[in-house]
Amino acid sequence: MEHLGLFVAALAIAYLVPGPDMVLILQTASRQGRGIALATACGLGLARGAHVALAALGLAALLKAAPLLFDIMRGLGAAYLVWLGIRLARTDMWADTPSDTPQAGLPRSYRMAFQRGLLTNIANPKALLFCSVLLPQFMHADSGTVALQFALLGVVLVGVGLMFDLFYTAVGMALGRWMTRYPLAQRFQRWLFATLLMGFGTKLALSS
Repeated sequence: MEHLGLFVAALAIAYLVPGPDMVLILQTASRQGRGIALATACGLGLARGAHVALAALGLAALLKAAPLLFDIMRGLGAAYLVWLGIRLARTDMWADTPSDTPQAGLPRSYRMAFQRGLLTNIANPKALLFCSVLLPQFMHADSGTVALQFALLGVVLVGVGLMFDLFYTAVGMALGRWMTRYPLAQRFQRWLFATLLMGFGTKLALSS
């Protein structure tokens, strides 16, 4: 596939830009550990794959042609991010216990973490537009069918995203270990990440 390295570089830049996905992984890893963070990453990965599939089916073009539908989806996504931030700030959404402490209902925790990851990404229509704009730039008529090229590029997109999620998981776990020695830092981190999530939601709601 031509220009694959350039495509991966473009994805790397996108994944390095702070956003709700990054904040969610860092927060989850720092408070609940590797397993729950990986469940969140799986939800994010499924959402990214869904965006690729929807972009291939032309839903992104429909959103461009129907501004009202796009605004509705954007409003729902923004409301979810703000709600996520408020819940984190008001109720201890992620457990304060160390990641190696046995917890009751752990399968439910994995399921909820997966759902958080899925909804955080899938509710953002700009992620769908990103896929619909970026992927066609690396597709060529003489490189096979469009569906196959979309699928291959989608696999790369999801794979690179997973690699960055693993990196942010490691960073979040290191942050969590450091914060166990500083209770005040735990409160600051909680409010910081809550504010960031609400800020991303507000930015999504107000963006044109």
